[in-house]
Amino acid sequence: MRKWIFSLFIYCIATLSTINAQHSVARLWSEELLSAIRNDFARPTVHARNLFHISAAMYDGWAAYSEDADTYFLSKNNNGFYTPFSLTHIPDDVRSAQEATISYAAYRLIKHRFQNAPSFREIEEDIDQLMEELGYDVQLVSTAYQCGAAQLGNYIAAQIIEYGYLDGANEEDQYANQFYNPVNPPILIQASGNPNLIDFDRWQPIEFFQFIDQSGNPIGDDSPEFLSPEWGSVFPFSLQDENASTYQKDGFDYKVFFDPGEPAKIDDTDHTGLNNPYKWGHSMVSVWSSHLDESDSTLWDISPASIGNITEYPTDINDYADFYNFYDGGDYGEGYDINPVTNLPYEPQIAKRSDYARVLAEFWADGPDSETPPGHWFTILNEVVDHPYFTRRFMGSGAELDPLEWDVKSYFALGGAMHDAAISVWGIKGWYDYIRPVSAIRGMAERGQGSDPTLPSYDPYGLPLIPGYIELVDSDDPLHTDGVADTGDIKILAWRGPNFISNPATDEAGVDWILAKNWWPYQRPTFVTPPFAVYVSGHSTFSRAAAEVLTALTGDAYFPGGMGEFRCPKNSFLVFEDGPSEDIILQWATYRDASDQCSLSRIWGGIHPPVDDIPGRLIGEQIGIDAFNFALQYFSKSQDNNVVDNLSVFPNPTDCSVTIAYDQADNIDIQVYQMDGKLVMDTRIELSDSKALLNLEQLDSAIYIIVAYNEQGEILFNEKVVVL
Repeated sequence: MRKWIFSLFIYCIATLSTINAQHSVARLWSEELLSAIRNDFARPTVHARNLFHISAAMYDGWAAYSEDADTYFLSKNNNGFYTPFSLTHIPDDVRSAQEATISYAAYRLIKHRFQNAPSFREIEEDIDQLMEELGYDVQLVSTAYQCGAAQLGNYIAAQIIEYGYLDGANEEDQYANQFYNPVNPPILIQASGNPNLIDFDRWQPIEFFQFIDQSGNPIGDDSPEFLSPEWGSVFPFSLQDENASTYQKDGFDYKVFFDPGEPAKIDDTDHTGLNNPYKWGHSMVSVWSSHLDESDSTLWDISPASIGNITEYPTDINDYADFYNFYDGGDYGEGYDINPVTNLPYEPQIAKRSDYARVLAEFWADGPDSETPPGHWFTILNEVVDHPYFTRRFMGSGAELDPLEWDVKSYFALGGAMHDAAISVWGIKGWYDYIRPVSAIRGMAERGQGSDPTLPSYDPYGLPLIPGYIELVDSDDPLHTDGVADTGDIKILAWRGPNFISNPATDEAGVDWILAKNWWPYQRPTFVTPPFAVYVSGHSTFSRAAAEVLTALTGDAYFPGGMGEFRCPKNSFLVFEDGPSEDIILQWATYRDASDQCSLSRIWGGIHPPVDDIPGRLIGEQIGIDAFNFALQYFSKSQDNNVVDNLSVFPNPTDCSVTIAYDQADNIDIQVYQMDGKLVMDTRIELSDSKALLNLEQLDSAIYIIVAYNEQGEILFNEKVVVL
């Protein structure tokens, strides 16, 4: 188990009181949230949502007292859920009030969202300790927010909890799938081949002797379900319906934002050789697997002098071959001439390609001590802020922000982007339901070779033959003479797999010729590959969206000082096996370079073919830009919540109806909410002589919030009405 610590920052063990002095209260709660994620099941969708909701809660806890900023949940209608709020008194000590509100909101939400985590006791102890260190009483549970800052924090958390029960995530049923069913029976991963594969284009569950998730948690179900195939219907942050398509399957409407279209199918084009993009992509995954051998003497410069600086991505699958280096690995990025901060050339770092590829696969996999990909980028953001060269100038200009304002704004924007990325990616995954490389490669190998009808074992669905990488076993082959294979079987030059590792701390599997139907991704045998469809890549999308947000937030494409680094010590960093053979330093000039490196790591790790990667990068770029721009509107006070002077509602209380008077429009849209935020009425009223009657007699006796909108969707007013 290990925690990612960026080597360009000084990390010291400190007491909590010392940390409190160094960081804002929002940063402290961000660290607690990331720790909670590491101690929970590895669910990228769920934790992207947690990161966003808790970041939004902290942002509102700050913005509620701000003269300049607008709130996100408080006094707003989000996806049909209205959060009533009107603060009648601003405290004298605004900063203390903000810190208390943020703390109670984050505490309540973390405790609620992680109550079923396998390590909840540890999570609860940690957040209780932080509340005690900060001087707050966890027994104060009132939500009467007019009474104090703590109560407002409790209120914000309570409202977001209610919102979470309505947002489409199915939180009340532990995020369980409601409609999705796989078309393929499971592959028994410890057995040879994949004889049960029915559809080569659809996802296949994996059956384990013991499944352990990415966070290292044993899972009782040895054939885990597809995670979140219906997530496209979860309430988003900035995603707009105009960018969504809706498809129907199995009685469910799959909502797909930024639909990339169908992935490559096995029978789309000519079956022979590498002409088929499906076979080309999965064959490249197998070829890159041959790079994962410590004894491979191939040397690369892995510094920004030679890697990174990609300026354009292919938009047509037929152009992917020009983007990747099929045989040698990597992409066409040529690096940078100079570091723009130091005005000096980047110093080369010569390393074994095998060490570099294995380190990439493990670093970006976020495991086993995983905060999942969206949480990983929160960690990167926090470490960037800790760099001595970093200044908190929003978008790179203006006066430096205080740490609390910077943190709540940056978490809010990044959290929104990560949440939207999860919704878009898993909407695509759920609908297209695309196969993983381990299923495809073993499945094609089960059929034979798909290159030459005149050679043995030909099958149009077989693996393409590639001399030196994918070949037929003949009578003189060591695999045949050793009794491992029959003539005509398909062999593959690849990482040999976890069956060749007895002790991961000292053993390496290495690369050799193995039966293709026994191929493994570069992963642990208890995990193998994520339990959900492959298309599109979540890592590519999350990372590119985050890179765009960090670039916009800081006003600079480059890491502080012109380079970010992560040190991977010799013979101690790798977890899947021993290694690396030498110290490796991952280096990136820009946030986008880090994102691009993350994308490549998933190919070397055997998790994604290229068809998943490029669309993910393109979608992530759009989501990151849109989410940041959407967040910007909240950083200055809007006029949406101002009461229009010439608009009135009477009588109040009422036993049946109210009259709404307004002399500036002919029509007004009206929404009526219960005090828990549930929408109970949505209608348009037509005014005659500037008045209209709104019938409320169907409502139970209670207090309601009436919200009026003009034709532009702007809030004209909101007012409590008592129905007797």
